[in-house]
Amino acid sequence: MENFDYEVIVVGSGAGGAMAAYTLTKAGHRVLMLEAGRNYDPKTETPMFRRNGDAPLMGAGNADKNFGFYDATVDGGWTVPNEPYTRAKGSDFYWWRARMLGGRTNHWGRFSLRFSEHDFKGKSRDGLGADWPFEYSDLAPWYDRTEELVGVCGTNTGLDDMPDSSEGILQPPPKARVPELLVAAAAKKLGIPTAPMHRAVLTRPKDDRAACFYATPCGHGCSIGAAFQTTTSLIPMAKATGRLQVVTDAMVRELSVDDKGRVTAVTFVDKKTKSSRTLEARVIILAASACESARILLNSKSRRYPQGLANSSGQVGRNLMDSTGANLGAMIPGLQGRPIYNEDGHTANHLFIPWWGHKQQAKGALDFPRGYHFEIGSGFGEPGAGVSGDLDGYGKPLKDIAKRAYGSYVGLSLRGEMLPNPQSYMEIDDKVRDQWGIPVARFHWKWSEHELKQVHHGLKTARAILETMGARFSGPLPRAEDAISKGGEIIHEVGTTRMGDSPRDSVTNQWGQTWDCDNLFVMDGGVFASNPHKNCTLTIMTLAMRNASWLAGQLKPGVL
Repeated sequence: MENFDYEVIVVGSGAGGAMAAYTLTKAGHRVLMLEAGRNYDPKTETPMFRRNGDAPLMGAGNADKNFGFYDATVDGGWTVPNEPYTRAKGSDFYWWRARMLGGRTNHWGRFSLRFSEHDFKGKSRDGLGADWPFEYSDLAPWYDRTEELVGVCGTNTGLDDMPDSSEGILQPPPKARVPELLVAAAAKKLGIPTAPMHRAVLTRPKDDRAACFYATPCGHGCSIGAAFQTTTSLIPMAKATGRLQVVTDAMVRELSVDDKGRVTAVTFVDKKTKSSRTLEARVIILAASACESARILLNSKSRRYPQGLANSSGQVGRNLMDSTGANLGAMIPGLQGRPIYNEDGHTANHLFIPWWGHKQQAKGALDFPRGYHFEIGSGFGEPGAGVSGDLDGYGKPLKDIAKRAYGSYVGLSLRGEMLPNPQSYMEIDDKVRDQWGIPVARFHWKWSEHELKQVHHGLKTARAILETMGARFSGPLPRAEDAISKGGEIIHEVGTTRMGDSPRDSVTNQWGQTWDCDNLFVMDGGVFASNPHKNCTLTIMTLAMRNASWLAGQLKPGVL
């Protein structure tokens, strides 16, 4: 590090940080990357072929491994030892952190749906939230480049919620499973479309990454590089240029500025030695995740910026959004007792139900704005600690019931858009510090009536689809207030450093460049002006590629 002559410091090695580093190094610039977590090598550490039967409690989740014993997340989850966060009274928010090289990209669902014209200009349509400071057409070419680089499988559908990719960009999707075909048939009867899910999983080999062989859970991580994560793609690609150096176990505390208000240095705690270090840089990019980047900015107070760095608008930490979530499922009689065969696929749903209600909303036929989609859960998954079926008895009769029920349950998981509201934001809790002495984040959270009405509609729709498939429900639907996920549970938190057209009500411009410091950029989900119902990672990477390319152009003539 001492002998590495870098121009840019990137904080974070996940979707935004790794893409920014890759783009800048390919453009000829030298980058130093700081990662708060430990080093992680998926080629040697991934438990790809470990089965639930080899794990305690059949691989079930626990406080240390929320998504199962073999989940790829290292040293993290909704709780990190000795790195707390606090909640305001009456607020329920869960903050997921992955303290490892590659961040959440080692763990994410890899759903890779483009945002659409509707998504970027929601306020222009319904007057709520904020528009993005550009059009879909401005980002479309960058979506192509990102999908091509990352490797995304799927098809062009022509649906208004799924913008088409250019010809030859998408890899072929895997075939739909039997339960998914039944869902598609039932949904069609109700006038609701289904489509292949776009997913960052290779179905054809690409560079030195192999194609998926449909045999191991993507959530375990992927040592062969088929399931996208930055530790098997962007980071080694950037390192291969000779212009990237990575420092792990580097917990960033704050940023420093000069008398002109320009950022000059990063101070971090070396977690191995517990000593503080300060490194100067020409340009600094924060990509530590929406809430971590906002935390760094709010903790970077000075005479010039007494309310925190890049916070003249007062918007750092505000506009906190997550995706809505709710689940409804049922046993489908027609699936009971069917022949058992291998239908693993790339572990997640091959088909899904995209949002179909834009025209209804334009007519005023729905009582909520924005949209949602359904992810389908079913099929012959690896048995775990839970067993489906109305079990009774013991011995062979009990086993027969379990075998008949195996693979017959269909679950529909709603993922929807949340609008920003004044009650949902984060700030610094000066009374609590983590083990590194850094003041922690404090969360305020509330779902609005928009989200509750959306979830109510989604539960009714899910029930109608399942009933069309033959399911029977004896009781009423759960209340939306009871069914909706808690804040942060879907792990799509964004918006805390929102981009916009004006420094009065946003933190960055369209390039992720902060209004207050022209050599400070944010390139994670914090810059999102809205939070469409789709997984945010593809758009984080696309924005990082676009904005880092713009930054590279600024660096060459010495503008910054």
